[in-house]
Amino acid sequence: MRLHIFCTKMWKPHLKRKAANSQTLRDCRKQAICCVAGGSDYGHTPSPRAPCILPVLANRKIRVQLRLQLRSGRKPVRCVSVQNMRDVQNSHDRRKIPIQKVGIKDLQYPITVMDRRNKSQATTALVNMYVDLPHRFRGTHMSRFIEVLNRHHGMISVREIDSILETMLSAFACETAHLEIRFPYFIERRAPVTGSAALMSYQCGFLASLRRRGGRSHLDLILEARVPVSMVCPCSKEISVRGAHNQRSIITMRVRCQELVWLEELIEIAEQAASAPVYSLLKRADEKKVTEDAYDHPRFAEDAVRTVAARLRADRRILWYQVESENFESIHNHNAYAMVEGHAQRKKGRSSSRRRRGDISRQ
Repeated sequence: MRLHIFCTKMWKPHLKRKAANSQTLRDCRKQAICCVAGGSDYGHTPSPRAPCILPVLANRKIRVQLRLQLRSGRKPVRCVSVQNMRDVQNSHDRRKIPIQKVGIKDLQYPITVMDRRNKSQATTALVNMYVDLPHRFRGTHMSRFIEVLNRHHGMISVREIDSILETMLSAFACETAHLEIRFPYFIERRAPVTGSAALMSYQCGFLASLRRRGGRSHLDLILEARVPVSMVCPCSKEISVRGAHNQRSIITMRVRCQELVWLEELIEIAEQAASAPVYSLLKRADEKKVTEDAYDHPRFAEDAVRTVAARLRADRRILWYQVESENFESIHNHNAYAMVEGHAQRKKGRSSSRRRRGDISRQ
């Protein structure tokens, strides 16, 4: 009875604006009560034009929402209880096509990464999270990805990647989970002559996946670093009487390692393979030094990737590497590109996957 009185009182201000006389008002009240009660118990048939409300007004939040809607003159929307909501994503799909990766991309999120000089560094990352989806399910539950990240809030680092992937496998009941974290990494660089200090940013990332089959798990973790450098064309220098064309380039390195490799180490390897590094702050004396050094060390894109690959291949901590060099040409309407990929030279011994899994957990 209280529910019906409440509904009649709630509808009255709204319906007065609609009804021209008391008879119409009484009819509208009956329709309101009928819609709430379902119509059958009170002998009234709800009008097809009347807003339909399910009997969930016992919930205080819903009553408040209805009151605000009626006061504003808007018709109340259909209220549906959580128990009656259909899980559309979990419905059956008849096409029988499994999906290898489904999830979210480019989510901005705060993380903490290891810093060789300052022990740790706080930064903001773009996060991609994917899982596999069996052919029988129509979709995945996107909100669960955010829930997984929030569980590890404040602890997202390379040390926690394994734990985050394990949580994803459990939350989605899947076989494969992927986590890609890309972020700006800052290093203080000093100019070569004046020693002027400024922060230099490098785009770095962790690309990880965890596969579970037959009760066994396999973790794959790739460390990525994108390093801006300066390149002088050897051909242009050889054939020109005055000067040579140069351009900014990006050297991208991806490595799988069995022991800790600092991002700073990869950045130094890339800069040493180029004609010259790139700085945030240069005075005139510094600029003269950098341009003359670059002119004295011309490099093709092919030279850069081979030099970096030779350094990585000789490092016993590295199991696999991929090196890319892209020159943003200054006198051509295209970019120059080179890529090399290989496995590092190492002695046969323990299983590489076992070493990789154990050493990653200690990073």
